[in-house]
Amino acid sequence: MSDAFLPQRLSDSLSRRDVLKLGAAAMAGSAGLNWLQSDLGAAETKRPKVAAIYTQFFYCSHAYHILHPFLGPYLFNGKIQQPQCDVLSFYGDQFTDRDLSRGVAQKYDIPIYKTIREALCVGGDELAVDAVLSIGEHGDYPDTKFGQTKYPRKRFFDEIVKVMKQSDRFVPLFSDKHYSYRWDWAREMYDTSRKYEFPMMVGSSVPLAQRTIPLEIPEGTELEDAVSIHGGPIEKYDIHGLEVLQSMVEFRKGGETGISSVQFLKGDDLIKAGKEGRWSMKLAEAAMQAELGNAKRGLFDPIGKEGKSEPHGILLEYKDGFRATMLKIGSNGVRWNFACQVKGEPQPKATTFFPGPWGNRNLFRAFAHAIQHLFVHKEEPYPCERTLLMTGALDAAMHSYFEKGSAKMKTPELEFSYQPKNFNRFREMGESWKVITAEMPLPKDFVEADPEPK
Repeated sequence: MSDAFLPQRLSDSLSRRDVLKLGAAAMAGSAGLNWLQSDLGAAETKRPKVAAIYTQFFYCSHAYHILHPFLGPYLFNGKIQQPQCDVLSFYGDQFTDRDLSRGVAQKYDIPIYKTIREALCVGGDELAVDAVLSIGEHGDYPDTKFGQTKYPRKRFFDEIVKVMKQSDRFVPLFSDKHYSYRWDWAREMYDTSRKYEFPMMVGSSVPLAQRTIPLEIPEGTELEDAVSIHGGPIEKYDIHGLEVLQSMVEFRKGGETGISSVQFLKGDDLIKAGKEGRWSMKLAEAAMQAELGNAKRGLFDPIGKEGKSEPHGILLEYKDGFRATMLKIGSNGVRWNFACQVKGEPQPKATTFFPGPWGNRNLFRAFAHAIQHLFVHKEEPYPCERTLLMTGALDAAMHSYFEKGSAKMKTPELEFSYQPKNFNRFREMGESWKVITAEMPLPKDFVEADPEPK
């Protein structure tokens, strides 16, 4: 790799030998730059001490990807970033033959504790960390009758808050993905964070992805309609599609007002509703064109080698009269498309959110960068009300589908407002893909005897 691939200021500050080492490390994957940890240390400031609580820790799990940038240098917007926090303790809820946490704990001298309380107190009697990572994704947990995995996010949250209350000290908390599979628990989690005034970050990493067609929605833009599209499974990927949608439309004129109704439709019922104008097929076509180009094809025609896949959608009606739709089209797990109609403009605006090479895995670098901002500055990178609203919308959609025969669900509990917050500084703008390319193999840091992901 030539020097041209490196950030100029970083290149200028290193010897030729170090530049070559950096290039080699970047070729192996930006998270594998552990040799730089002592050479390029951050300024001597008070570094937050972090406890990491997770369901399972295996190769390419959420715990693996989120902890990576906490344990070594990482690439964000084409620049090497140093971890700004120190991980002091682990708690794992489940251990399997794919577990990596014990090897990582030994390598970085991080103790694994048997309880969440012990991890937060680092073996003592009171809260001994300045922030908490709660990663409730993956693992062997049952499903609800609505097909939602009962990840223990609420249990993790309750045990964490209990320690904070007993110690009379409240610290920033990150909780992975949406709050909970139950709306009442989600609302309780949010209300608790507001009551005790600790900053909290939740939600999807996808809104931080590069927008391959530059598209900004300035605050106060008068939007008439919007559509987001993903290609993954129901519920688990629907939350990402909903957050992509909301991260754009929350900037519309008047700010967010909340959602008055939610409806889940699939297959022929979804297509019929589109033809009746209940959701915009024109916007959906524009969103797909942002990804696939202007090739002549039907909206629901099979895409390449993806094969035939039944579409589904979540139709949202907002309190201010705005409407928006999240669609699942095809079966590509890295499909993240968006389109909207601005009032007074003849053509839709559309883009696709590109997560970078290696599927969705590079999304976690920008995500972890935002989490560290939360921990260091005790400031939420973007409104956690966004994820609260989408958690409620997703739960209502699952009830619409599994319990009410795809009936429209009135959602007065979701009619709450919030103001958006510019989060551009936490977005990946594409510079990292000049260093990490699709031709490079996915790095296998932390992996001794490599258990392949399943």
